[in-house]
Amino acid sequence: MLPEIRKILYSTDLSKGSTAAFEQATYLAKKTGAEIHILHVVEKLSSDAKITFQTYVMDSKSRHDILKERVHRAEDKLMVRQEHFWDELYKDESDVRKQIKSINVVEAYPAETVIKYSKELDVDIIVMGTHEKGIMHTFLGSVAKNVLNRSRIPVLIVPLPEKEG
Repeated sequence: MLPEIRKILYSTDLSKGSTAAFEQATYLAKKTGAEIHILHVVEKLSSDAKITFQTYVMDSKSRHDILKERVHRAEDKLMVRQEHFWDELYKDESDVRKQIKSINVVEAYPAETVIKYSKELDVDIIVMGTHEKGIMHTFLGSVAKNVLNRSRIPVLIVPLPEKEG
């Protein structure tokens, strides 16, 4: 017998493909009554990027403010996407919105953070999308690949929808 789905972690990179993954997460939640936990990870700067950043932005307060702004912009983008998604649904479909229990935007390393949150929240499934990123990542993004390889719970990877026309 398959385990019951009580909690879903929807991890988004805010790309175009993430909407299809969110549709799957909300569909699963509607069918199972599961909670949805939304996570977006703003990727930490690489060491080289930090050195460059420190070289050109001397004031540590300014550096701190700029880094915080990255997270705030991601939060704003996530909220705009959410509102657009819910506005597009039929009224009777939007009841699943009440099943969203948390929305988190954090600055960290994406794959590690998705795994960490899945354990902390004790979710039953992780839902995430793929994105276009060249030949090496044609079917799966590197984050999705890493989560899939390291997760001990089911991971639903939702491919990009086919382009129309």
